[in-house]
Amino acid sequence: MKIFTLNYKLFVLFSLFFVANNSVAQKDSSSIKRMDPDTSKLNMNLDAVYNRPFLQMGKIPVALGGYMEVNTNYSATDGVTEGFGFQFKRLTMFMSSTITKKIKFLSELEFEDGTKEINIEFAALDFEMHPMLNLRGGIVMNPIGAFNQNHDGPKWEFIERPISATQMLPATWSNAGFGLHGKYYQSNWVFGYEAYLTNGFDESIISNTEGKTFLPATKGNRDRFEDNFSGEPMITGKVAVKRRRVGEIGLSYMGGVYNKYQLDGVIIDDKRRVNVIAVDINSTIPKTNTTFVGEFAMVSLNVPTAYVENFGKKQRGGYLDIVQPILKRKMFGWEKATLNLAFRTEYVDWNVGNFELTGTKIYEHVFGIVPGISFRPSGQTVIRFNYRYQWQRDLLGNPAARTAAIQFGVSSYF
Repeated sequence: MKIFTLNYKLFVLFSLFFVANNSVAQKDSSSIKRMDPDTSKLNMNLDAVYNRPFLQMGKIPVALGGYMEVNTNYSATDGVTEGFGFQFKRLTMFMSSTITKKIKFLSELEFEDGTKEINIEFAALDFEMHPMLNLRGGIVMNPIGAFNQNHDGPKWEFIERPISATQMLPATWSNAGFGLHGKYYQSNWVFGYEAYLTNGFDESIISNTEGKTFLPATKGNRDRFEDNFSGEPMITGKVAVKRRRVGEIGLSYMGGVYNKYQLDGVIIDDKRRVNVIAVDINSTIPKTNTTFVGEFAMVSLNVPTAYVENFGKKQRGGYLDIVQPILKRKMFGWEKATLNLAFRTEYVDWNVGNFELTGTKIYEHVFGIVPGISFRPSGQTVIRFNYRYQWQRDLLGNPAARTAAIQFGVSSYF
C-alpha cells in the first residue's frame, strides 16, 4: 500500500509538471530553451552532476532533464538459458535551480527496473564562495573512482555497467553529508578536488544473502540518509588533474567504520574499518579520436575472526573501455551522426589471497570482454549492440562458468 501511495503521488507530480510544460509551450514556444553542456570548457568527472542537458521554460526558476535506458537481452551460462527478454533499466529525472547568485540546487531521482526501486541519488545545495572553495550539503555522490559520479547511460557505448563499479563497489553510491569541492585552472591544465564527511557502510557488507564481502548490499539500507549505523562519519576524498587534449587522471579514497562498536556509550566490539582506493583515467588520442576510459579499485576491510574465508578481506578489480569512431557524417537525416566500435575488458577478484589452512589460492573472480558497435544520431542519444562473454570461477577454483550474452538497446537524454 505504501508503494502504491508513493507511486500515485509521483504520478500526480509528474502529470502536473507535463501539463504545466504543455501550457507554457502553447503560450510561447520560444520561451523554452535547451541548455546543453558546454564542451569547450575543461570539464572534469567532478562536473558530471551538472554537465547534463537541461530544459529551461521561460521564467520558471527550475530547469529539468533526464534520461532513459531500455534494452533486450539473450544470455546463456554453460549452455543453459532463460530465453529472450526486454528490460526497461531505468528512468532518471533531474531538477536544478539557481536559487540566487552563487547558490545552486540539483536533484536526481531514479526509477530502476520499472518502479521496482525508486532512489534519490543526489539532492544537494552548492554554495560557491570561490572557484577553489565551494560548500555542498545534502545527499551527495561519494566520489570514489569516476563511474560513481559519471554514470549516465547515454554517455556510454555499453549496455551493462562495469562489474567492478556495480558488484565490487556500490555504483550510484550516495549518502547524506557535507563537504567541499573546487577547481583551479592554469593555461591548459586544471586541478580539482572533493572532500566529504557522510554517513557510511553498515554490517550488511559481510552479513548478506551473497554469502561474501559485498559492499553494494549496504545500498539496501534506506535509513542511511537519516542515521549513521556506526556512529562515525565516513571520509571520501578525491584529487584529479586534467590537461586539454590529453586527458584526466584521478585518485580517490573512501573509508570508515562499518560496524556498531558501541551501544549507549558502552564499547561492545572492536572498530572494524573498510577502506577503498581507486584510480581512474580518461584520455583521447586527438589524431584518431580514440577514447580510453578506465578505473581500478582496491577494497580492504577488517573481517571478524568468526567469519569463514568466504568473506574476503581484500578485493580488487577494474575495467578499461576503448571507443573508436569509424564514421562521422550526415546519416539517415541526422547532421552529425557517429558510428563507433567499442571494446571493454573487465576483471574482479572478490577474495584476494590464500586459504590459511592449505595455503592454496582463493579463486573467486570474474573476467569479461564486451565488443560492441554503437550509433549516435547526436551526442545525447545512443543505439548500441553488445556481445558479452565472461568467465567466472568459484572460491575453490573449479572450471569457470562461461556466460555469453547478446544485447541491443537505446539510451537517451531528454
